[in-house]
Amino acid sequence: MENVFFTNPYLSDIKNRIDEALEELVLHKMAGNEAPTMSLVRDILLVGGKRFRPILALLAFDAAGGKDESIVMDLALASEIIHTATLIHDDVYDQSKTRRGMPTLHTSHGLSHAIIAGDYLFVIGFSLGGKYDNIVIEKMAKSAANLASGELLQFEHISNLSTTPENYYSIVDGKTAGVFASACSCAGIIAGANSDVIKSLENFGIELGRAFQLVDDLLDLTGDTSMGKPKGTDVHEGKMTLPLIHSLTILHGIEREQLADILNNFSDDRWQELTTLLVKSGSFEYVKQLIMNHIDRALNHLDLLPESNAKNLMKDIAIASQNRRL
Repeated sequence: MENVFFTNPYLSDIKNRIDEALEELVLHKMAGNEAPTMSLVRDILLVGGKRFRPILALLAFDAAGGKDESIVMDLALASEIIHTATLIHDDVYDQSKTRRGMPTLHTSHGLSHAIIAGDYLFVIGFSLGGKYDNIVIEKMAKSAANLASGELLQFEHISNLSTTPENYYSIVDGKTAGVFASACSCAGIIAGANSDVIKSLENFGIELGRAFQLVDDLLDLTGDTSMGKPKGTDVHEGKMTLPLIHSLTILHGIEREQLADILNNFSDDRWQELTTLLVKSGSFEYVKQLIMNHIDRALNHLDLLPESNAKNLMKDIAIASQNRRL
């Protein structure tokens, strides 16, 4: 997916416009009473990722027939700012040391400052979203509530070897897929699209978000320094990702007991054992097939939209997302 963003001039232009709008917002906040708090989060906001969520929001707006990008930019910024807020709080929960190649806020400034910084970004995000009609505000609020529920559900299943695929998807739909769906569908609403188009955009976001998380699961197991976190972070933290859940389901007897012991007593010197069992159970290939299935469904949901450059770019992003360093 990196190549799509770096080589496609239209996507690069969209990202640049988002970066400029975000920088303008940060400078405005730094000039007022919020300067002390904004100074805490300025770097993580401005040195952020590829702006995946806000780019999707702008493309969905365009694909749904929206004409004036300026009216949807606040929604796009809100999606990025709220996402960053969740990352700061996630790092606190997980006690992560680095994020996007930099020390996490709780590492550099302390736990209290990190919690305040995350709360502050949630406030900014919802103040931007609050400029829209009630239906958009309600969708944003529901997405945030589901995100919190997904986070709690994930805590409940830490190191729980009986976690089911249904449990896993409930977590993913709350923490990842629902956020994508909200950004896309809200953009359609702001564009004035009909209910069928809005629902198609929402379903596109859900399927793309599920695929996106599954790719992250595989990358955590196969290793990729560009992810901004060490290989095996999820395994060390006891998170039950789908490759692990599938392998626990497929394996039996001594091999299943061995896998359970690895997960309950994991250390870096057990990587080869873990990888061998995941390969034997076919879990890598199983998850890769699921990723393809989710992407295919995401693409199908775009069929209802009229042909446009924005629609084609959404397809390109979806197709590229399944090949991120895999």
